[in-house]
Amino acid sequence: MKRILAAILTVCLLFTTFACTVSADTADAGAADATAGENSTAQAEANVQAASEGVDSFAWDMASGAELTVLLNQHTAANEIEKHLPEFEALTGIKCDLSILPEDNYYDKLTISLSSGSEPDVFMCGPLMPWELAGENYIEDLTPYIANEKLTSPDYDVDDFFPGVLGMFQWDTKDGHAVGSGPQWSVPMVFEQYVLGYNKRIFAEHNLTVPKTMDELLACAKALQEFNGPGSYGIALRGTRNWYTVTTSYITNFANYGGVEFAVEDGKLVSKVNEPEGVAATQMYVDLIQQGGSPTWSNYTWYECAADLGAGNAAMMFDADLVIYDQNVGDTAEAGNIAFAPCPMPSSDSSVHSNIWGWGLSVNAASRNKTAAWLFVQYFTGKEYMQTAAIEGAVNPTRNSVFYSDEFQDVVSKTDGYLETFEATIGGTSILSVPQSHFYETTAEWAATLQDIVNGKYASVQEGLDDLKQKMDTIVSDIVVED
Repeated sequence: MKRILAAILTVCLLFTTFACTVSADTADAGAADATAGENSTAQAEANVQAASEGVDSFAWDMASGAELTVLLNQHTAANEIEKHLPEFEALTGIKCDLSILPEDNYYDKLTISLSSGSEPDVFMCGPLMPWELAGENYIEDLTPYIANEKLTSPDYDVDDFFPGVLGMFQWDTKDGHAVGSGPQWSVPMVFEQYVLGYNKRIFAEHNLTVPKTMDELLACAKALQEFNGPGSYGIALRGTRNWYTVTTSYITNFANYGGVEFAVEDGKLVSKVNEPEGVAATQMYVDLIQQGGSPTWSNYTWYECAADLGAGNAAMMFDADLVIYDQNVGDTAEAGNIAFAPCPMPSSDSSVHSNIWGWGLSVNAASRNKTAAWLFVQYFTGKEYMQTAAIEGAVNPTRNSVFYSDEFQDVVSKTDGYLETFEATIGGTSILSVPQSHFYETTAEWAATLQDIVNGKYASVQEGLDDLKQKMDTIVSDIVVED
């Protein structure tokens, strides 16, 4: 399995070491005064140069006395940071004002905060977020911080990160260009793939076998509808009119059918969502929702999906492996009954695809405390902390040494199918969306169209996706894709 990851996760970035001091925070403030919010590599290099002046060598307490504001999304990774924050504060002398918000509130709060000033200093970032934040100069290029030996612990070891996971936070800021090169906008803490979680107790009680194809999945979901009376149902899927309804299990299934979001034609992005493959994928997804999903699907985020799986109200969940794992090892009614399987495929000979998502830590380009902020990022993506967090449930860890440690392997092997599903999926895991600055608008429109199809606004899936194609083409009409 280790060889598989090494061969597959091919995007590379050299991460070296970094360091900082109290006097460097004064330099941070001066740089922020001059060019608050600018995040070009040149400006980031200037910030690092100013921060490292007068610094002899790395020390964890070099920013002692600094105060940071930290904004996190409600997530296992955030819970672990909150739990271990006193250890960071004791080591560094940095005081942190930390806030954790549910996902919808988090994105709203982050957008407002970044557009209005220098807080938060540090925030959780997903791999799609720099596609908008970088263009708005809201996020600091971390590449020069990483490369500065005065500002990085000699023990940090960037080569220990899975290269492809680190690379999903690299982007050159050019619409239509793939991730994997360019500035490092965030350092990943955890990552996720999209797989099937199922309740093995419920399956055994109903004499069902684990589905391997989408037709089998639909049959299972239908058979388990109201398996325990009203309110119980076959499969939990996200359904709100938000972009992440599209970018998780839906787009994973879409790609497995051969669907394509955009193609580049004559230097322009052209939507392909209404091609036959995309129509077939969406029809299956709609059937799952209507015949085996929650009656309140349109209100479901991953929190509701996970809660229903953990409570035994949903027999299956097609979503992030890490949140499914939480339901098996956490304080839930069905703890110990949840097992993993690869996402079912359109046919037995289909190629496996899964979207990838991760949460990293990023620095606000307008922060006046970049030295302390970088220390925060370094600590909570370091080997020692990540090992502890992973054992306590923050999966999947992004460092090779942590994932393949005997301790972590022993812990996760107790969840049926976790390691086998990871190995079966990782080879086809990648960013399935096209990087572009209108990403949130196009995917929100896609999620709204999916709801409208399910609710009967359109006579057919084809009609709904034809309408969506026109809307997406209009949204991205100003984008020119450079060579």
